[in-house]
Amino acid sequence: MAVKNIVAVDLGASSGRVMLATWQVENRQLALKEIHRFTNRLVEQDGHHLWDLDALEQEILTGLHRITDSGIRPDSIGIDSWGVDYVLLDAAGERVDLPYAYRDHRTDGVMAQAIAELGAEHIYHLTGIQFLPFNTLYQLKAWRGANPGDIDSIAHFLMIPDYLHYRLTGSLGCEYTNASTTQLLNLHTKNWDVSLLAWLDLPARWFSTPAQPGKTLGAWTSPAGDAIPVITVATHDTGSAVVAAPLTEGNSAYLSSGTWSLMGIESDVPYHDTRALAANVTNEGGINGTYRVLKNIMGMWLLQRVALGMTIADLPALIRDASALPPFRYLINPNDDRFINPPSMCEAIRAFCREHQQSEPVTQAEFARCIFDSLALLYRRVLLELGELRGTPLRQLHIVGDGCQNAFLNQLCADACQIPVLAGPVEASTLGNIGCQLMALDAVPDLTAFRQQLAESFPLQRFIPHSIDDFAGHWCRFEALCHATEELTV
Repeated sequence: MAVKNIVAVDLGASSGRVMLATWQVENRQLALKEIHRFTNRLVEQDGHHLWDLDALEQEILTGLHRITDSGIRPDSIGIDSWGVDYVLLDAAGERVDLPYAYRDHRTDGVMAQAIAELGAEHIYHLTGIQFLPFNTLYQLKAWRGANPGDIDSIAHFLMIPDYLHYRLTGSLGCEYTNASTTQLLNLHTKNWDVSLLAWLDLPARWFSTPAQPGKTLGAWTSPAGDAIPVITVATHDTGSAVVAAPLTEGNSAYLSSGTWSLMGIESDVPYHDTRALAANVTNEGGINGTYRVLKNIMGMWLLQRVALGMTIADLPALIRDASALPPFRYLINPNDDRFINPPSMCEAIRAFCREHQQSEPVTQAEFARCIFDSLALLYRRVLLELGELRGTPLRQLHIVGDGCQNAFLNQLCADACQIPVLAGPVEASTLGNIGCQLMALDAVPDLTAFRQQLAESFPLQRFIPHSIDDFAGHWCRFEALCHATEELTV
């Protein structure tokens, strides 16, 4: 029986993993095995937050070597990661310093400068991308201001997965879905916008033409000397997650739940009119020419930082304790700018509650309950915005990614949104990465067939909405908070 061994390297902002998938071609059975999991952390240098790409590269190689040392020769390798962050190479192909992390404060105020000089409507018409203060457009403007004389020493701009592809294969390239997160691609040409590059005062020669997922970029040479093809998947992790979202109905939305929560719809056309701008909706690139019409929501980052600050190790117990508390006592707007990277997440939440005349959470469970309630209400708000944009309400929500294992939050989401929630698959980014490779290898005919197979291989958990006492009052209170706070928006 023909078997495909597929390696997926899935890198998130807080962790990474190397996964091995075994695909039985004839009976279409997929088995997934975790080979290596590791932590991805910000490092501090000279007051800035950076990514330790050398450590990430070594972790990836550790996983690949474990596979080949076991006697398995992979049919292909694919890499996906978070968006917006980038690497610069010099003419010799060497990296110029460690890359800045998107949570670094060097971009403070740069988005406002861009809007003042170019206009929000103009930028949005060109790119269709959500205004976020850490978009690559603003990162590069900050870099240009700090490095006025370094233009000639730079030869290449690469997104994080493109750089890791380069390190494995020696081949330079640019994959479309991740490039679309930069707010530098022209929505209409799907290539780098020359007017925005001119505003940045950066040469077009740095930027390779973006290629659609499914291209064999080159090969990684294993210790045994085997040439293993490296395929460009949907290299933005959310792009891969959406590939694995079982979107079988046209009135369904997805929520990729992890460090970030990304809620959206899959669309053949972009939404970039004045209503979409007002809602700050993004149109990121998807597979097969689709658009991921979505919004970024501050997700489990809030809980991760609270857990770090309060030294919480037992998250299941924390969720259980939070579920026993009265709902909606403490509410925040999770997308308030202050929560991007505060020195203390607990103090940032307390300060928000104080400023809005609320009681302040004190216990670990109270902080968790505050986060879960607030996220569920923000999910409802974004779901309604997306439904208004498309002209018809959304009737079902698919939650994928690590966060879909939080049954309490899933039920809160169903209750707040008043639609059924289907949770799973957990390893959505990994599975979407694998799906892109299988389609490129002609082992799976198309996206529809792959999604059907996933639905059969990874059963979903269904959450039916229940009514919430005094929901109208809680909703009005939350809406008032959102209108009164400085959100991740223009």
